[in-house]
Amino acid sequence: MLSNPVTYLKGIGQKKAQILRQEAGIETIEDLLYYIPRRYLDRSSFKSIRDCFVNDVVSVSGTIQRVGVAGRTKKFLEVEIDDGTDTILGVFFGAIQYYRSVFRKGETVIFSGKVNFYRTKQIIHPDFDFIDRESLLPTIHTGRIIPLYRSTESLKLLGFDSRGFRRAIQAALEVAYETITESIEEDILHRRSLMTIRDAIRAIHFPESFEEAEQARRRLAFNEVFFHQYGMSLVRRYLRETGAKKRPPMDDSSASSFLSSLPFTLTPDQITAMQEIRRDIESPYLMNRLLQGDVGSGKTVVAIYAALLVKGQQRQTALMAPTELLARQHYETCIGLIGDRARILLLTGSTQRQEKAAIYEQIARGDVDIVVGTHALIQEGVAFNRLGLIIIDEQHRFGVAQRSALREKGEDVDLLIMTATPIPRSLSLTLYGDLSVTSLKTMPSERLPIITMSFSESRLPGVYNSIRKYIDQGRQVYYVLPLIDESDKIELKSAIAMYERLRSEVFPDKSVALLHGKMKAEERDRIMSLFKEGKIHILVCTTVIEVGIDVPNANVIVIEHAERFGLAQLHQLRGRVGRGPHQSFCILVSPDGISHESRARIETIVSTNDGFVIAEEDLKQRGAGELIGFRQHGHAGTFEFADLFLDMDLILYAREIAERKVAELKDVRSIWHEFRERRFAPLLSSIRYKKVIGMIS
Repeated sequence: MLSNPVTYLKGIGQKKAQILRQEAGIETIEDLLYYIPRRYLDRSSFKSIRDCFVNDVVSVSGTIQRVGVAGRTKKFLEVEIDDGTDTILGVFFGAIQYYRSVFRKGETVIFSGKVNFYRTKQIIHPDFDFIDRESLLPTIHTGRIIPLYRSTESLKLLGFDSRGFRRAIQAALEVAYETITESIEEDILHRRSLMTIRDAIRAIHFPESFEEAEQARRRLAFNEVFFHQYGMSLVRRYLRETGAKKRPPMDDSSASSFLSSLPFTLTPDQITAMQEIRRDIESPYLMNRLLQGDVGSGKTVVAIYAALLVKGQQRQTALMAPTELLARQHYETCIGLIGDRARILLLTGSTQRQEKAAIYEQIARGDVDIVVGTHALIQEGVAFNRLGLIIIDEQHRFGVAQRSALREKGEDVDLLIMTATPIPRSLSLTLYGDLSVTSLKTMPSERLPIITMSFSESRLPGVYNSIRKYIDQGRQVYYVLPLIDESDKIELKSAIAMYERLRSEVFPDKSVALLHGKMKAEERDRIMSLFKEGKIHILVCTTVIEVGIDVPNANVIVIEHAERFGLAQLHQLRGRVGRGPHQSFCILVSPDGISHESRARIETIVSTNDGFVIAEEDLKQRGAGELIGFRQHGHAGTFEFADLFLDMDLILYAREIAERKVAELKDVRSIWHEFRERRFAPLLSSIRYKKVIGMIS
C-alpha cells in the first residue's frame, strides 16, 4: 500500500499527481506521509481579539475587513481583521505591494505576534496563515494542534495548501496506517523510549500535544540516522574487505627534504596529521581522510607533504579547488614551498586551448607530479598516467558527482579532503562517517590572533577614522556587505551604494574598488591582482571573498549588517585578515535593535577565534529543521528530522546499533548492493532514501 501512487487516494487524479511530483517530490503514499509539517499551530488556544491586551503574545483569527496603505512619510500597510468581538490591525512595513497582493477583503486569516496599541490594537509584522472557514473539518483543522505544510502557487491552485495537505494525509493514513510495519527490533526502541514507526507517522502530522510531536520527530530522526549509519558501516566494512592493495615502495627523500626546508616550525597537530597520512598512504587500504582546521592552521603544508609522499611512490596528485583564484593561490604556494622537488602544473577553465592540450599530454605521459586545478581536472580530456592521490579543498563546494568523476580517473586512489570550516562532532559522524578525521586545532605561534569588535551604525565615523589610520600606515581594508544592489524588500545597504559613498564622500583621496559575484571572472581577477599588489586601499565586496583570498597586507575587515550573516560565514570572512605580520582587526557593524539571535551570533564571534568552538555554537544556535517552533534552520541540508545538536545521543546510539548489525553480516557485498537498490524497506520515503544514499556515496 505504501508504494502505491498517490492517485490511489480519492480526489487525486493524474494532473494533481503530476504537480505533486514536480513541486514537492511526492509520488507515492509513503512520500506523502513523509511530507512533514513546516511547523504547528495550536488552534486550541486562540484568543478573542476582545481579550487581547498590550504586550500579550497571541494568535487570533478573523475576517479581513480592510486592506489599505497608511502613513504620510513612511508608508505602511494596514490589514484590519474582525472576529466578532473586536478588531485588530496587522501592520506591515516594507514590501507593501507584495503584502497588498497577499491579503484580500473577506478572507479569513490568522495573525500571531505581540500586541501593541497605537490608536487601536495592532500587531507589527504578524506571522499569518489563511483559513477557509467553510472547509474546516473539526477532526483535523481546528480545536487541536494542527500542522502547516510547505506549498507553492501551483499546488495551492490545485487545493494543496495546508488544508489540502491535511485532508490528503488523513486519507493516506486511513488507507495505509495498518500496513506500516516496524523494521527496528522492540528492544532497540525500548532502550531509548522511542515510539513505534506507525505511531510516529500519525503523531508527526496530528499530534495530541507538542510533546508527542517531539517524540514522533525523535523516532523518525532515529530511522533517518540509523539507516545512514548502517550505510556508512557497510561502506567501511566493504572497503576493508575489498580494498586491500599492495602499495608500491616509497622514496620519501622529497618529502623529508621539504620538511627540513620549511622556514617555520610545524605545530604539534601538523606533525600528528602528517604521521596519520603517511600511515594511510603506506597502508594496504585506501585513504579516506578529512583534514579540518581554521584558516591559517597549516592544512596546505600537510597536503603538500602528502603529495610528495605519493610522488615518492611514482604516483600523481590532483589538487582540486572550487575557484580559479583559490587554485592559483594553491599553485603559487606549491611552487614556492616545493621548488624543484616535484613537477607542478596549473589547469583551470581559463587555461588557453593550446596550453591545455600540452598539459593534457604531460599529465598522460606522467611528466607531472602534482596537478592543481578547478573543475577542469574532471574534464573528459584529462587522463592521468598513474593518479594516486586526490586532494579536494573546500569540499562542500563540490557535488558528489564531481568528486566521484575525479576519483574515477585512477585506480586505488587515496582521498584527502580539506576544509577550513571546522565540523562539529555530530556532523562529522553523520556526513563523514566513512572518513578518518584529522583536526588542526593549534595555530602557528607566529600568527597574531585577530581582534574582533562590534559597533552600532552610529559609530561608523569612528570606524572610518580607524580605516584611514591603517591605510596611512600602509595597510589595506576589506569592506563587506551582504547585498550587491539596493533591495526594495529589505532595508540594507548595498555594496554598490557603499562603494560610491566611500569613493566619493568618505575616502576621495584613497583608491577604492568594488568586487562582487556578478562581475565577469576576468574583471574579478584583475581587481584582486591590483589589491594583492597594494594598488587598491579599500576593497568593497560581497561574500565573494569568503574563500581563497590571501592578501597578507590587508589587516582590517569591516562587515556591515553583520546580523545578516551566519556564524560560520562571519568566521570565514574574518579569516581574510590575520595573514601577515601586522595586528589584524575584524569590525562588525549592525543596526540598533537587532534580534536576540543575531546579537548572540555577534557576541560569539567577538568572544573567540576558535573555529571549533564557533562550529559547535553555530550548530547549537541553528539546529536542523523547523519542526515545532524551535529555532531550527538546518545544517548543510542534511536531514529532515534529525537535529545534529539536540540528537547527539540518537546519533551515537544509531551508530552503535548499525555497527553491531553490520559486524554480524556474513556477505557484506550482496547486502551492500541490496541496500543501495532499496530491496528492503527501511521505512524512509523513496525521496529521503535516495538522499541518504547520496550522502553515503
